[in-house]
Amino acid sequence: MLYRISLLAFLLFCSGTLLAQKVVYSEPERDDYKSTEFEIIGRVGGNILVYKSDRGDNAVSVYDNDMQLKQRVKLDFLPRKVISVDFVSYPDKVFMLYQFQRKDAVFSVCAIMNPEGKFDQAPIVIDSTRIGFYSKENKVYSVEYSEDKGRILVYKINQDREDNNVFYTFQYDSAFNFVNNSRLSLPMGKKAFLSNFSLTNTGDLVFTRLERTSNRDYIVKADLVIKRSAVDSFEVTPLKLQQQLLDEVKLKLDNNTNRALITAFYYKQKRGNVEGMYICKYDYAQNQTVYERITPFTNELKMNARGESSTNAAFNDYFIRRIITTADGGFLITAESFYTTSRYQPWNRWNYMYGPYGMSYPYYYSPYSPWYYNPWGWNNSQGTRYHYDNVAIISFDDAGELNWSNFVRKSQFDDGADLYLSYMMVNIGSELRFLYNELDRRSYIMTDNSIEPDGKISRMPTLRNLDKGFTWMPRYGKQISSRSVLIPCIYRNYICFAKVDF
Repeated sequence: MLYRISLLAFLLFCSGTLLAQKVVYSEPERDDYKSTEFEIIGRVGGNILVYKSDRGDNAVSVYDNDMQLKQRVKLDFLPRKVISVDFVSYPDKVFMLYQFQRKDAVFSVCAIMNPEGKFDQAPIVIDSTRIGFYSKENKVYSVEYSEDKGRILVYKINQDREDNNVFYTFQYDSAFNFVNNSRLSLPMGKKAFLSNFSLTNTGDLVFTRLERTSNRDYIVKADLVIKRSAVDSFEVTPLKLQQQLLDEVKLKLDNNTNRALITAFYYKQKRGNVEGMYICKYDYAQNQTVYERITPFTNELKMNARGESSTNAAFNDYFIRRIITTADGGFLITAESFYTTSRYQPWNRWNYMYGPYGMSYPYYYSPYSPWYYNPWGWNNSQGTRYHYDNVAIISFDDAGELNWSNFVRKSQFDDGADLYLSYMMVNIGSELRFLYNELDRRSYIMTDNSIEPDGKISRMPTLRNLDKGFTWMPRYGKQISSRSVLIPCIYRNYICFAKVDF
């Protein structure tokens, strides 16, 4: 009897494992070529919406829960040349904020989309800016929204002088009712730039003002800047870097505790090795720094991270990808090893680290943006091999002390482009899942690793229904519910989408 009960438990466990993930694909649509740009909007009113654009033809594909196409809605009201589009989705509607140029002016507009991908009212003009006929840069407006989507901010920054930026902000609520607007100035140094723009649930704009060395390799000065929702002035808090040199700075808001977390890898000297983490926690409700510290990496952690590098240089190829705050006040950092090799010139931290536009807003450095699909990046770097290797997951407690660390072990590379490389992280509450491609007999196979709250990593069974012919692009995927993600795929030179339910 005991044997039968054990066998039954085993079969039930296997059944649960086999049903742990379910994959369904959308059918490739006739107009969705590999060159089609797209953005996954998300789940709205029971439907799944995806925006698509190809040479001025704009549309929204509306899918049901089984990824069957219900309808494709052409957005004929959009100008043929749209500069940028941002989406803020809710359970029953979507705000589509876009900008376009007409003659010598750029317009910022909001259109409200229903769950069927249609528009029941005329678009709302937010603002317009004259830029002249000969301006090379016509992207004027940026959009930020709060974590609870209760506040939306449209803003533009005009650099009227080299040492001064003028901000114009337009704030709206979740019904897109106008809340307020502002005009204010922020002094800038010659080597200063702005990054990490974030909006709190109360509508406060939080960002960083950073200053690099003359050769743009390191950050030597940093300020946390806050523009309160109803105040036309900036609050500037200098960070005490002491003798540390910082790498790319990342900022994460914790709206539950009203605190801003600022992190970066740090160095002790120029052209030195990554030594550990710089961490600053700031209470923006009380206007005070909770703590500011450095946490060196242990030799054991460096040895686990090093790959083919020496122990001292173990983290030199790692870049911070995500910051996840935890309920106990601590946080997790995920960082990925990324570099390129080339017959001409290798890419690394000290070779054009911040790009050719690194000295002026709005360009700021990131090895990649996981939310933007660039179809024109395919085979545009002849002779370049992209490498995406291990992912480090490092846990810190509420005081910034290192709790534990672990690694998702992978070794990815491709020549000419990196569309299928890197990973997607999925937060399903009880654990984090890491989805990425592994090369097997010249074909990519999606691999799933889970990490539990105590840092234990498990390799999950291969995803079900991984049909041959579909090549996934996990880093461009999006989590559309607590246990579902949508990931783009290439099938016979067409774009389609795979929905994974955990």
